[in-house]
Amino acid sequence: MTHRSHERVALFPGSFNPFTRGHMSVVTRALGLFDRLIIGVGFSPDKPLSADEAQQRAMEIGRLFASEPRVETTAYQGLTVDLCRRLGAQFIVRGIRSVTDFEYERNLADVNRQIGGGIETVLLYSLPEDAAVSSSMVRELASHGVDVTPFLPKTPEE
Repeated sequence: MTHRSHERVALFPGSFNPFTRGHMSVVTRALGLFDRLIIGVGFSPDKPLSADEAQQRAMEIGRLFASEPRVETTAYQGLTVDLCRRLGAQFIVRGIRSVTDFEYERNLADVNRQIGGGIETVLLYSLPEDAAVSSSMVRELASHGVDVTPFLPKTPEE
């Protein structure tokens, strides 16, 4: 896709393990702010997610947005701001659920702005019904045999 300088492009980075309804909410709401949104599934050698797994996850997330041409997905390794530069994204979108998330994301946003040449981070607060939903919580529940489908986005077929 060609990049036009007036186009507002944002990157929504994460490991998305799994991609939850909270993530879906951030994407849906970010589409009201940006012309294009790229969902970046990050991986690194020191994390359990391999390049192939990240690519597979990016494809699965992409299927959720198959009918939305303004959403793209990619797997990436390295600094998020470097990916922003490569893809022409001027913004990083992050979702926050709590004060703890806010403190972490504020510090990360400050560093990314400094090393990324002014790339701004936009924080979207979780909706009240999603405030307790996290990927780690979903993984924990699933490991105990709990049906986690209420915490996951509906697929386009549903």
